[in-house]
Amino acid sequence: MFRTALRNVLAHKARLLMTVLAVMLGVAFVSGTLVFTDTVSDAYQNSSAKGFDGVDVAVRPRFQDSEGDRVGKRAELTEALRERAAKVPGAASATGVVTGFTAVADKSGKLLGSGWQSQGGNYWGTRDSRYPLVSGHAPHGPGEVLLDSASARRAGYRTGDTVRISVDGPVLTPRVSGIFTTDDGNVAAGGSLALFDTPTAQSLFGKKGTYDEIDVKAAPGTGQAALKAALDGALPAKAVRTTTGTRLAEDQAEQISASMSGLRQGLLVFAGIALFVGTFIIANTFTMLVAQRTRELALLRAVGASRRQVTRSVLVEALLVGAVAGVTGLVAGIGIGAGLRGLLDAFGVTLPDGPLVVAPATVAAALGVGVVVTALAAWLPGRRAAKIPPVAAMSSVHAKATAKSLVLRNTLGALLSAAGAAAILTATTMKTDIGQVVMGLGAVLLITGVFVLTPLLSRPLIAAAAPLLRLFGVSGRLARQNSVRNPRRTAATASALMIGLTLITGMTVMAGSLQHAIDRMASSAIRADYVVSMTTHGPLSPDVERRLAADPDVTASSPLRDAPSRIDGRTEFLTGVNGRTIGGLTDLKTDDGSFRVGGDRVVVDQDTAKAHHWRAGSELTAYFEDGKAVRLTVSGVYTGNAMIRGIMLDNATLSRHQADPSDMQIMVKTAGGTSEAAKDRLVKALGSNPALQVQDRKDISDGIASAFTLILNMVYGLLGMAVIVAVLGVVNTLAMSVFERAQEIGMLRAIGLDRRAVKRMVRLESLVISLFGGVLGIGLGVFFGWAVGRLLGTRMPTYELVLPWDRMALFLVLAGVVGILAALWPARRAARLNMLGAIKAE
Repeated sequence: MFRTALRNVLAHKARLLMTVLAVMLGVAFVSGTLVFTDTVSDAYQNSSAKGFDGVDVAVRPRFQDSEGDRVGKRAELTEALRERAAKVPGAASATGVVTGFTAVADKSGKLLGSGWQSQGGNYWGTRDSRYPLVSGHAPHGPGEVLLDSASARRAGYRTGDTVRISVDGPVLTPRVSGIFTTDDGNVAAGGSLALFDTPTAQSLFGKKGTYDEIDVKAAPGTGQAALKAALDGALPAKAVRTTTGTRLAEDQAEQISASMSGLRQGLLVFAGIALFVGTFIIANTFTMLVAQRTRELALLRAVGASRRQVTRSVLVEALLVGAVAGVTGLVAGIGIGAGLRGLLDAFGVTLPDGPLVVAPATVAAALGVGVVVTALAAWLPGRRAAKIPPVAAMSSVHAKATAKSLVLRNTLGALLSAAGAAAILTATTMKTDIGQVVMGLGAVLLITGVFVLTPLLSRPLIAAAAPLLRLFGVSGRLARQNSVRNPRRTAATASALMIGLTLITGMTVMAGSLQHAIDRMASSAIRADYVVSMTTHGPLSPDVERRLAADPDVTASSPLRDAPSRIDGRTEFLTGVNGRTIGGLTDLKTDDGSFRVGGDRVVVDQDTAKAHHWRAGSELTAYFEDGKAVRLTVSGVYTGNAMIRGIMLDNATLSRHQADPSDMQIMVKTAGGTSEAAKDRLVKALGSNPALQVQDRKDISDGIASAFTLILNMVYGLLGMAVIVAVLGVVNTLAMSVFERAQEIGMLRAIGLDRRAVKRMVRLESLVISLFGGVLGIGLGVFFGWAVGRLLGTRMPTYELVLPWDRMALFLVLAGVVGILAALWPARRAARLNMLGAIKAE
């Protein structure tokens, strides 16, 4: 039986090629994802580990937890604490480290690096081994700065050049005193690093006289564990915590691995979709192969082969196909992993250097997935073939499904579809977290149910296309009859395309509806002409708001300032605003009381008011970060949204209790309203700062839209793999169908159907099957998009369903194009059949 299975594989090489390709693509996606994420993770870990080479023990401040009415804050690492650490037995030196965001502009004034990875720090004298100097000297005073060599090379800076930088708003123009090299992972990933002398860094980052971390170097002969124990005994345990350099490197590696896991899981989901689609193709292929070899299998049964042996022979064929697909998919996946890295480099996403990593787990996963998926998909056709009685097989009595099996299939499909739809509808009324799980389960049930029902649905939906097919004469009528001749085969072929289009349509509907909701939110909540913020959405210096308020074109402005507080024993973040102007800069609906902010009067969003049982006139006591308590009165309750929410109070009240106030964003209204000229004036008034962005409501909406568009394009690209697999399935089905109907096609040719009509018949059959899958996919995608929107609508009141009719029409057209392209080779093959040879074929 093994030799028989092997000969069957070798005898049907052309028929199994598409199956191998389908499995190979899915395996390549899986292995390529694992190779890419392992390579990037390994490169980041090696790069970050080098950064801890000079750190034997790191001393970090403890965060004092909020208790009772006290707001928690970090302990301070002072110079006295650093000197104390340096004198601990076994310590060779102790370096105080200060870090913070620092935007560096290139020579054209644009932000250098990637925003979040634009960092600054302090340079610890000429002996700072962390940052070896390539040229120049250590910085002295606020007028000098060091730049990393990668950033200097990208921007064209040299020692002695003047550079524009910004820490929290105001623009500084120090001179580049020197250039250094570093193994910092952020720099390796395309970020920038600027270093100041320690007093300047402490002043710029709001940490005068203190450090973020103290790095202690061990003396020769002292181990990290011994040094840590000595520091634990000498330093106050309630204020600081110590960690060895080895532990830091391990923690960093775990963090990098965790951050990469999200990307890996996302890519593997799409790989799973491709494999899921490929499963239909494999099952379809083996079903047709078994059907074509029915008499052969019956003869094997007649000469003594058992049912198990027949099933086993089909599974052996599947295992051989899966092994070939797994090996070729692994090789292709290694190429994909290397190609993804090169592609990111081409788009300007810099990654640390490192070797290509092909882990043993990747090899095992590729081979395992290829073999297991193929074997599972082939098991049912093999089992079905083994159950056919030899006499019935030889007389082809078994060819059609029994009424009992059809009733059972349709009943099961109806139950699964109903259960899935009910779960989805129920999830739309639940809370978001629980609703997501229920909706995911419902989606799986509904897709499975529709797949089971697809043979039943194929007849009426394809019949609806009959009037159009009649326009093509005999070819059109034959194409319709062929497409419904074997509903199960048509269903399996169309379902592969259906799944891909379901996901693509659902994502498109959700993205369009969310964008519309964000547009409405921005236009309904904000009256300000512009919003000024950091490019990283980090804290802004209060100097920025003062500079804007002094501009003659600015008629009103208000900073939005976040500050922690303790109210009723829980932490609540307050939003400080300009009480006199905030009402004219926002357009928030007041549900209770009036929108008045000033003195001890505050306004509260609905959710916060509900949580504390507040209403207009309620009084509350807020404990600020300096430990002082202030009695406040709720003047109004407003409807908050994702952009503006929380407890608003006047900055004049809040600032008295803040040691180092900073703003998150500033709302601005200008005399002439929004225009490019007004925006340019504001940008120039802020010193053409690379770290700041000036956005009107459209810019805010477009910025969020660009993120959606990027994600959507990535999804389109990733789901394109599933669509390619579906195309292979259509090609495979048609090619094998042509082989199966060779005698019939020969008879049609003999009675006068020319080659052009034969080609048209096969193409129309493919077109009908593809459009059938497209209609089902778009319908399910719209339903899923609506359901997810209803679930999100509980958190976003402005959400409403927006159907992208133009894109849905495009998707349907593309489904038709897929059908036409997939039929090119099978149609050509059918037209070139020798009619006499086909008629004599068995």
